[in-house]
Amino acid sequence: MPSLRLALAQVNPTVGDIAGNAAAVRRWTRRAADAGAQLVAFPEMMLTGYPIEDLVFRESLVVASQHALRTLAADLAADGLGEVAVVVGYVDADGPAPTSSAAVKGSGRRDASALLLGGEIAATYYKHHLPNYGVFDEDRYFEPGTALTVVRFGGVDVALTVCEDLWQAGGPFAAARRAGVGLVVNINASPYELNKDNARLPLVQRRAAEAGATVAYVNMVGGQDELVFDGDSMIVTAGGELLTRAGQFTEELLVHDVDVAPTPSAPPAPPPA
Repeated sequence: MPSLRLALAQVNPTVGDIAGNAAAVRRWTRRAADAGAQLVAFPEMMLTGYPIEDLVFRESLVVASQHALRTLAADLAADGLGEVAVVVGYVDADGPAPTSSAAVKGSGRRDASALLLGGEIAATYYKHHLPNYGVFDEDRYFEPGTALTVVRFGGVDVALTVCEDLWQAGGPFAAARRAGVGLVVNINASPYELNKDNARLPLVQRRAAEAGATVAYVNMVGGQDELVFDGDSMIVTAGGELLTRAGQFTEELLVHDVDVAPTPSAPPAPPPA
């Protein structure tokens, strides 16, 4: 069974400071590499900060996010970190800039995750479930993704998911089981609530069981306006075992060796008739 050394970068991005957030990814990836990590995951919308709210209506912000992602992939390789898989959140788009909230539908604004490797954007994923309750108003800003992204790394198929995808049964985690992945990386901007840390572990355990795979859950820390993010990142096996867990309200690099189910090799092709 292959083993991957995972690093969860529980860090504090700043809304709008794309250059500073990208620099933080490079610093923390260096720390992860120095610890021998093969894959490091950063929080939801790491490059732009979260929540960006009406900044999503600015074409310049979206273009800057997309450009920063491409530049970051190249910079990581130039730093000698091209062999480390880096999962990072950003804002993407596949349509023209909206001029108002009423025009968002069809504009293709996406809450996205990308896996960077070898100086390239190896894979991207668009968040499926957009929360629209409590402090969340994501249905106003984004369009949902519809496809599961799976990338093979270190002999293991890895699925990418984002935050609210974890809270919904029968979504990307069920698709991950059908795809036979060994690891699901879930990046988050999950605000603090009283006793929410008590709810997270059972939730991650349910999704790990649903996916039949280990789940690496990374959350941001810090504050933005009225929201406070408490971290509480963790890694949970398909059987529900908590392998490691970060603290709350502190930046931290959580590093752990994880045994994951290998991706079955394709059967040999039959000989020609």
